[in-house]
Amino acid sequence: MTTDGLRAFDADNHYYEALDAFTRHIEPEFAKRCMQWAEVGGRTRLLVGGKVNKFLPNPTFSALAKPGALEQYFRGEVGGPVINLFGELAPPRPEYQNRDARLRVMDELGLDGAYFFPTLGVGMERALQNDLPAARAAFRAFNRWLDDDWGFAYQEKIFAAPYISLSDPAAAVAELRWALDRGARIVVMRAGPVRTEMGLKSPADRMYDEFWALANEARVVCAYHGGDDVYSELIGWWSESDETEAFRRTPLRALLSPTAVADTFAALLAQGTMHRNPQLRFAAIETGSDWVTPLFKSLKKSFVQGGEAWAEDPRETFRRQVWVSPFHENDLAELKKLIGVERMLMGSDWPHVEGLADPLSFTKDLAAAGFNDAEIRLVMHDNAASLIGV
Repeated sequence: MTTDGLRAFDADNHYYEALDAFTRHIEPEFAKRCMQWAEVGGRTRLLVGGKVNKFLPNPTFSALAKPGALEQYFRGEVGGPVINLFGELAPPRPEYQNRDARLRVMDELGLDGAYFFPTLGVGMERALQNDLPAARAAFRAFNRWLDDDWGFAYQEKIFAAPYISLSDPAAAVAELRWALDRGARIVVMRAGPVRTEMGLKSPADRMYDEFWALANEARVVCAYHGGDDVYSELIGWWSESDETEAFRRTPLRALLSPTAVADTFAALLAQGTMHRNPQLRFAAIETGSDWVTPLFKSLKKSFVQGGEAWAEDPRETFRRQVWVSPFHENDLAELKKLIGVERMLMGSDWPHVEGLADPLSFTKDLAAAGFNDAEIRLVMHDNAASLIGV
């Protein structure tokens, strides 16, 4: 299939946050406990909880590489120090931070719509894990900035996902209600166990029943997007730094690769959240799909050995309620076999360097994996559009 005449609906787009994304609406009592900017050694650095944050090398986004600059690196086709592969850096383009400029570029790229996720924001909840009230305040402020600058369903094309922290169940319900009242179709959370005042808890703990019931009733899409989750702490068990820094991975850190998203869905299935809320819809974004095969093997074994503990085959529950956006380098044919083509989403990660410069080029990967024209159209457009009711 060629891209002639094909339009796409992208399940993974990003903005580069404005400098005041976390500060414009911060409640005064939390201002010094959350995000601040400071000059350190002649550079503008981000302070989170009073500590210099290293999640991104340049959180001001003053100089950026082109979209897709590292595509060949992530395909495993080139190697070497990542910094040498970025190419020429340039100031941010208008479409990275302005929604009307972005709409024009989306049309040029052949996109009818897209889900939008944070760039900096997906690394900030863990940065404030020792001050959970401040973390919740930071994301309340962030979500109100996001509503200001991008909107949650702007012109039915830009669907920005407010970030929900589950660290306090009542606060999570309140924030979800606010987001729904503002028209949110999709929300984003981090995978893995949830850090609460009572310690780590499963997202399927019954303490979250009201939250999941509300999401179920509203049929809002609950997205788990890759970022700095609790599992990053496991790296420290192996004499490595557990501080996440983008594009800095030692060989061991890359080999360990703990997959919080697989365990998250295992918990939501095994502890009954998805069974109790059959209209819940989840999307796994920028987590790849290599984790799905081992999870399905484990789910099959669990169901065969202890079927009496399950209301149905958990693989069928997963296929009904979970959509997955694979990386372009993943085994696309295997994923189709496991979850069905109707549950696959194209996510380009545009305009990030590790994504695709041309979202429509994903059709080549699908065609190479044996997808026919009708299946390609589902993955490239229809699945993502229908998931959020477009």
